[in-house]
Amino acid sequence: MIITRSPLRVTLGGGGTDLPSYYREHGGFLVAGAIDKYVYITLHETFQAEYLIKYSKLERVADVEHIEHPIVREAIKLVQGKRGEAHLELTSMADIPAGTGLGSSGSFTTALLKALHAYGKSFVPAQELAEQACHIEIDLLGEPVGKQDQYIAAYGGIACLRIDPSGRVDAQPLKISDETRFNLEDNLLLFFTGYSRSAGSILKDQDRRTRELDKAMIENLHYVKALGLRSKEALEAGELGRFGRLMHEHWEYKKRRSGGMSNPDIDKWYELAMANGAVGGKLIGAGGGGFLMFYTEEKARLRHAMLGAGLREVRFRFDFEGTKIVVQ
Repeated sequence: MIITRSPLRVTLGGGGTDLPSYYREHGGFLVAGAIDKYVYITLHETFQAEYLIKYSKLERVADVEHIEHPIVREAIKLVQGKRGEAHLELTSMADIPAGTGLGSSGSFTTALLKALHAYGKSFVPAQELAEQACHIEIDLLGEPVGKQDQYIAAYGGIACLRIDPSGRVDAQPLKISDETRFNLEDNLLLFFTGYSRSAGSILKDQDRRTRELDKAMIENLHYVKALGLRSKEALEAGELGRFGRLMHEHWEYKKRRSGGMSNPDIDKWYELAMANGAVGGKLIGAGGGGFLMFYTEEKARLRHAMLGAGLREVRFRFDFEGTKIVVQ
């Protein structure tokens, strides 16, 4: 039995500049943090020659090409070849469900690849693991996703991700003091909106408009990239109040990218948070639902207001281990 886990993530600045339609022309930059909420993959060798795959549905097939789950199918083919090794039982579990904006697809893919490589007795460094996950999601499956989720899941920690036009990603740890990190963990509050959604439609619209050289979209992403760099500077200087205000500015620009980015309930909750001690905040992920994250130094007041509005808080710390083998 092999068990792997991969962390989910929150974006701290520059989100949206990691899509190929943008970085291939302009380069991307973001700051992201892996959190201690995980996607788990268990892999077990079966007696019969079949693939038994358990996620939100159950698949039992004899041939890799008949696997319906696209990421599972392509990951097995990538690691084991087109014939695969049809003696595998795979199960996925997660602390937080998909469609909530925390990068679960990238975490699923890196955890799955880690398990398959462990089964084949091969070690894969974090950089290669992340690139393989990106290759599956972006190149093979054509999903409108960026490179943030796979890289922060593979590496863990709080990282600055610079993406050059060739697609090469330079992942470097954010240079913050322990005191700043502890305060950041304490003062970032995460609340579930109750809305789950697929990021696909919003990301496809951003991708299409960027490819069509839509001036407003490209200028928006230029500004968001600059906000990512300013967020890095604020965090490394220990100026968390300034970082919180940059989050608010980021949210204002993020809403302009799509009419589906927010909705009346999300706007109402955001305004409630800002009236109850939040310095700034934003919706995590592509938009439309998932989690609202706020920076505040008045935690009790903000918690009371948001819980009173019916939102559920998910408390977290940052994860510094990345995708790893838990049992082998």
